[in-house]
Amino acid sequence: MDPADGRLIVTEHLSKVYHLDKQQVSALCDVSFQVAPNEFMAIMGPSGSGKSTLMNLLGCLDTPTEGQYFLNGRLVSSMTENELAQIRNRDIGFVFQVFNLLARATAFRNVELPLIYKGMPKRERETMVNKALSHVDMIPRLNHRPSELSGGERQRVAIARALVNEPSLILADEPTGNLDSKTGREIMSLFRKLHSQGNTIIIVTHDRDVAGQTQRIVYLRDGRIEREERQGA
Repeated sequence: MDPADGRLIVTEHLSKVYHLDKQQVSALCDVSFQVAPNEFMAIMGPSGSGKSTLMNLLGCLDTPTEGQYFLNGRLVSSMTENELAQIRNRDIGFVFQVFNLLARATAFRNVELPLIYKGMPKRERETMVNKALSHVDMIPRLNHRPSELSGGERQRVAIARALVNEPSLILADEPTGNLDSKTGREIMSLFRKLHSQGNTIIIVTHDRDVAGQTQRIVYLRDGRIEREERQGA
């Protein structure tokens, strides 16, 4: 497949082997799939299926042992650490189960940090932070610290931080895992809204209800793609 055919993601025969205590552990084996721009999909599988390994590869947090990964038509699987860091900062927004917010920083500051690291001027930063917080309905709480926010509000701030660079891809790792069911539904509703606004979103989850709200599910088992399922999300 031509990696420049308009697909956002193309993976070709991705494999990842870890060397632990003189043993080889195959975490991912011969994984090939594509993701179109503005797709909303889930990666599912039991513990040990390779979900986290695949997310780390897609997020440019790790490199494959074998195979190729193209993001926006660029071969990222053979990039240097510095090049991968640039891709992460520019093209990928991360949302984690544990929020990963700075405890002493306000919601505004937490969302602003990626832009500070990027060297963006203050006035431009303020515009983009307010835009991101507006997308997640958190403008009224922008001066609150994480300890003053509910779990759902903290996750909204984390999603705003992922959005603020206007990335090509949002990767969410068990984004409802630390939330009660009602709040989890609200966060998934927010993801659906963001998808409707043009964002490409991949959610890694073990929760069938969460995955069922996406357009497509890729099921992993023992490091391989077991099957795919498309649905009318």
